[in-house]
Amino acid sequence: MLRKSLTILAVVLAFAVLACNKSETTNRAVDASTNRASTNAPAPPPTSSSAAIGVPECDEFIAAYESCISNKVPADSRAQLNTSVAAWRKSWRALANDARSKPSLVQICKSSMEQARTSMKVYGCTF
Repeated sequence: MLRKSLTILAVVLAFAVLACNKSETTNRAVDASTNRASTNAPAPPPTSSSAAIGVPECDEFIAAYESCISNKVPADSRAQLNTSVAAWRKSWRALANDARSKPSLVQICKSSMEQARTSMKVYGCTF
């Protein structure tokens, strides 16, 4: 029961974060295209810990997402997206530390990557 609850919580959290980011992403698409030259400055490193989750699919997704944020997302949108990464790391580490829930992370991270492919296209990110 705990495993199902944690899995559902992680999926809901991932969807909520992406849903919140999607509307923000859409609103900033015009700004990103008109101010691209002024927003390509290097991003500061993410504030979250960069330690691995321990599930390759999750680690690869987070690395790709952070690369996209650093290299393609306008500076005024980066903080919010880095907050999303920090939330994923925290949630996914908790699930990875529980042997009962760790196997479910593969699908959670794959789903998150698929959603990010769609929501981050506006910035020209490819995963």
